Amino acid sequence: MTLPFPITTPEPSEIETGRKLFAHGTDFLKGVVAMDGMPPDDRIEICFAGRSNVGKSTLINALTGRKSLARTSNTPGRTQEINFFTLADTHYLVDLPGYGFAKAPVPTVEKWQRLLKAYLSGRATLRRAFVLIDARHGIKPVDDDILKLLDTSAVTFQVVLTKADKVKLKDRDRVIEQVRAALQSHVAAFPEIVVTSSETGDGIDTLRAVIAGLA
Repeated sequence: MTLPFPITTPEPSEIETGRKLFAHGTDFLKGVVAMDGMPPDDRIEICFAGRSNVGKSTLINALTGRKSLARTSNTPGRTQEINFFTLADTHYLVDLPGYGFAKAPVPTVEKWQRLLKAYLSGRATLRRAFVLIDARHGIKPVDDDILKLLDTSAVTFQVVLTKADKVKLKDRDRVIEQVRAALQSHVAAFPEIVVTSSETGDGIDTLRAVIAGLA
């Protein structure tokens, strides 16, 4: 029997395609705080979303092979902009503000939320959102809002488990089952899961392959 939301397992040729894409290099383009500051939507675009301190910046750095490309911080909510990075001359990688536990005034958080909604519904070349979920905890109530927003925005999203090295295999399997069950109610969920560890590099080549396959 085929499991719902199986773990992504790309072919060697797909992994090589992903390696070649990211070998072209990635650079920071700009941070955006309003829709009129967005770069032209003239290339393939993928974005990364996740609650604060899920390891989003660290994952982007691991993907790109740049240790400090995306800023990392132990302070939740530090990333207050939508940050655009160029990948080769064909892709944008987009780092969305972390959600949940943001140490910011309510009006500021509401402004981020409005910008996020406008971004998700207004980017014609956005191919996929990668929603990062901590492998130690699974999908939490704080994740529900972003998943529902992606559903209503008709943006296909794929769950990426982070920090897989921080949890025992049996506990990770239990979390994966929880994630699979939670995703079945989301119409925009892509039916595969990527499991990663920025610390060990596990799953990084898989995620590169998935991104390259969206071309």
